Amino acid sequence: MSLKSLLLPAFSQRLLSRERLLAKRESAESRRASRRERHEIHYFHQVDDPYSALAATVLPRLVARYEVDVVPHVVGPPPESAAPERERLVAYSRKDAELLASAHPGRLAFRDPGAQPARADVERTTAVLVAAVESGRFVDVAEQVSESLWNGAPSEASLTAASVDAVAAHVRRSEAMRTRLGHYLGATFFYGGEWYWGLDRLYHLEKRLADLGTQRNGVRGVMYPPRADLNEPTSVASPPPIDFFFSLRSPYSAIVTPRVLELGRLTGAEVRLRYVLPMVMRGLAVPRAKRMYIVSDAAREAFERSIPFGRLNDPLGKPTERGLALVAHAERVGKGASFVASFMRGVWAEGVDAGSDRGLRTLAERAGLSWEEAREALKDDTWRTTAEANRLEMLALGLWGVPSFRVGDVATWGQDRLWAVEDALTGRRTASHTSP
Repeated sequence: MSLKSLLLPAFSQRLLSRERLLAKRESAESRRASRRERHEIHYFHQVDDPYSALAATVLPRLVARYEVDVVPHVVGPPPESAAPERERLVAYSRKDAELLASAHPGRLAFRDPGAQPARADVERTTAVLVAAVESGRFVDVAEQVSESLWNGAPSEASLTAASVDAVAAHVRRSEAMRTRLGHYLGATFFYGGEWYWGLDRLYHLEKRLADLGTQRNGVRGVMYPPRADLNEPTSVASPPPIDFFFSLRSPYSAIVTPRVLELGRLTGAEVRLRYVLPMVMRGLAVPRAKRMYIVSDAAREAFERSIPFGRLNDPLGKPTERGLALVAHAERVGKGASFVASFMRGVWAEGVDAGSDRGLRTLAERAGLSWEEAREALKDDTWRTTAEANRLEMLALGLWGVPSFRVGDVATWGQDRLWAVEDALTGRRTASHTSP
């Protein structure tokens, strides 16, 4: 066992603990109070990003609900290192924004036009929004201006536009600030040392603001709470299988594994394990800011769902390869789901070193596998062919990252879209969000 494998579990457990997060929040509030500053939320808006278009719609409601100031910043797209499959990301984000809006009819609106706005319209809208930042009107006009851009009929002719030089300077400052604070995407909120991406994480911020007593009179709850998982058996006639695309090194895959397996059990749907190699093991670098946000965000999400997480032992390299060899073996003996669940919990919540025989044996035997048979299965690397076939199939669906899911003609990405998988199984799905 390496020194890293010995130290990382204890270090990560402390780093990602709820106690440490709450202590950081308390420290941030103490500093704010000592300086007699108002509650200030920095919001980073990417003009041609559908998630930013949705976020713009909630800004007026946010300041109406809480005693806060929103400080807007207009930014460009994420760097290449943070978006290695940019074209797929851009195309998918439009579909996903439409799906998210459809889940909140009457409160959110976004329709995928099938293409990005024209470059000239994006540049004009950027200039208008930068000018709105400088004049203090961003929160008031961002929703209207974004809606006009995505409807293909920009209507900001009457609004002031900033100069080319002013736009360039503003975006440069905003992106530098975003990088310094530790993020890379648009549609992001930063408050008191913590990041919240898009409407899917806004509820974390709202709950924090509520705990601080910033709610205005009559405000209760949060605007967009996460939907509860199915928690009782549901009769589904001839349920289609759930294709679950995952990586053993993905924190989000880890925290959704018990949930998707439970969904399959409750509906009678088969969960087909479509494992892929981690991005890093496929030669795609993941920036440190992205890694840190993902793991800390996964910890928050796991806490909300009461899923064990945080005492991790990074399975990069051999641990993942050994794990995938045993996934293939476990599937052959009818214990695939049990082993994946054991592996995910072991390396992401219990600090088990899957690169050691001792650690992997613990994970295998807990899933009901014979260690002698498992050791023999480690010599078989035919899983590599399956992993690559799964990756290509995932790409063909218009997806590229994990965890992803397919149910019938519905394909979706992200642990926070399991409700869409449930809807597809039970017949409540939104028909517009289908695979290509």
